[in-house]
Amino acid sequence: MSECEAMVTIRAARLPDDKPVLIGFIDGLQRYEAEFESDRRLDAAYAEDQFAHLMKKAGAIFVAEFGATAVGWISVYVDDAPPYVIAAERRRAYVSELFVESSARGQGVGRALIAACEDWARAQGVCVIQIGHLSANARAAKVYEEAGYGPYVVLRRKRL
Repeated sequence: MSECEAMVTIRAARLPDDKPVLIGFIDGLQRYEAEFESDRRLDAAYAEDQFAHLMKKAGAIFVAEFGATAVGWISVYVDDAPPYVIAAERRRAYVSELFVESSARGQGVGRALIAACEDWARAQGVCVIQIGHLSANARAAKVYEEAGYGPYVVLRRKRL
């Protein structure tokens, strides 16, 4: 563990107190992903819309901090895969959001947040966890591969 990784603290989100910082992280992720994908909403209402959507999911939200400063977050929930997946792996955890402030990237924050979700999923009795990223986001791909995540499905798109 690097010195920076030892400094990061992961805690459960405290709502509603953490809502303003989470809204900021949602906006930050959206703006970051807009560098890779032109379909991202950048309007002022987006972050609130996404926050409301996430609150409908049963799951957990974790916040990463350096001292008392929040530098990242992650959201995870449990759902069921479609019936074509074998029963033993149908119940799965899904990491729906992960964002780390640019100043904290490369310091183990993302890995620590992912580990918190994995621990949470194990506690839910889940044996499979999934995470996605935009295909052009090489940094996310590298972090996820280093954390042991392999490709599962490729979603292709054609604009009409």
